[in-house]
Amino acid sequence: MPELPVVFEVGTFIVLGIVLLFDLLLVVKRPHEPSMKEAGLWVGFYIALALVFAGLMFVFTGPEYGGQFIAGWITEYSLSIDNLFVFIIIMARFSVPRKYQQEVLMVGIIIALVLRGIFIALGAVFIENFSWIFYIFGVFLLYTAYKQATDAGEDEDAGDNRLIAKLKTVLPMSQSYDGNKIRTVVDGKKVFTPMIIVFVTLGLTDLLFAVDSIPAIFGLTQSAFIVFTANIFALMGLRQLYFLLGGLLTRLVYLKHALSVILAFIGVKLILHAMHVNELPFINGGEPIEWAPEIPTFVSLAVIVLTIVVAVIASLIRSRVGGSSGNGDDAGAAGTTGSKDDDRRDAADGSRSPSGSPVEPALDEAAEDAGRKNPRRQS
Repeated sequence: MPELPVVFEVGTFIVLGIVLLFDLLLVVKRPHEPSMKEAGLWVGFYIALALVFAGLMFVFTGPEYGGQFIAGWITEYSLSIDNLFVFIIIMARFSVPRKYQQEVLMVGIIIALVLRGIFIALGAVFIENFSWIFYIFGVFLLYTAYKQATDAGEDEDAGDNRLIAKLKTVLPMSQSYDGNKIRTVVDGKKVFTPMIIVFVTLGLTDLLFAVDSIPAIFGLTQSAFIVFTANIFALMGLRQLYFLLGGLLTRLVYLKHALSVILAFIGVKLILHAMHVNELPFINGGEPIEWAPEIPTFVSLAVIVLTIVVAVIASLIRSRVGGSSGNGDDAGAAGTTGSKDDDRRDAADGSRSPSGSPVEPALDEAAEDAGRKNPRRQS
């Protein structure tokens, strides 16, 4: 990869750091539920910022690495939207008041950035020293794609689920929120609020998604700089996208299938690349496999964009057909989803008193799903 000017790299991280800090201060100083207009303007701003950065990548490094950034950014953005769906379920099941959901989401995004930064650093080291790691990444992504396509949301309980349940029994916990505080005073004693469990659940979810997303983007580029910036741009604006899309996310019924196709494609791409640079002695005598093709970046970008577009259009068509059928199966499903979306909004409605709404039943239910990448989706 052509060497990027140090000033460009440092300047990129300074600008992104300032933007993220401003976003965080805005949430802390003025917790509120953003309007559709406000959320839309912020999402548009972050998308424009990513496209400007992509243009700079084209200027400084050429079309190959500019294309790698766009492909990586779109892939990570798509995976982040899937992550967003899980965030919606977590918010509803923990009955987080909508007024404070921005802060919760911001904490989740910061946790995601830290975890992904760690995974990116480790991935870059492994790739630099062990070319066979591409075989592992490729097989893992193929397995993940299969699980993504076939998972009905009934995963077996993991150890993380028990961790959440254990926290509830070990930590002194209030029965309700106290604004956005993690700790409060009840009967003269300091106790934790349910907000701490929400943060832990988001952290576990972020960890699971980081395990999937980092191998995926390393299948598109081996530049740690591109990987990290693509992740930052994918996560920026996710908070506003949560409020902009809201219940509309439940209509993207084919999104998980699109992500499955993308992950499978990248998995195959990684295995072909591993074969092309093979060094394992028990495969082809430790020699590279010459016939293994290298899939160009523009092909990867085309496959990713086409898959997402087809999934979105198909989802909207199914949603429209389901909405126009008065007594069909799709209509019934849509009606059920709609009613449960209302339940989610009611559960997370900020009009409920933050200090007076009992959340213990929601904690019990959410503890069962904590640590699942795909909790039981209410559909």
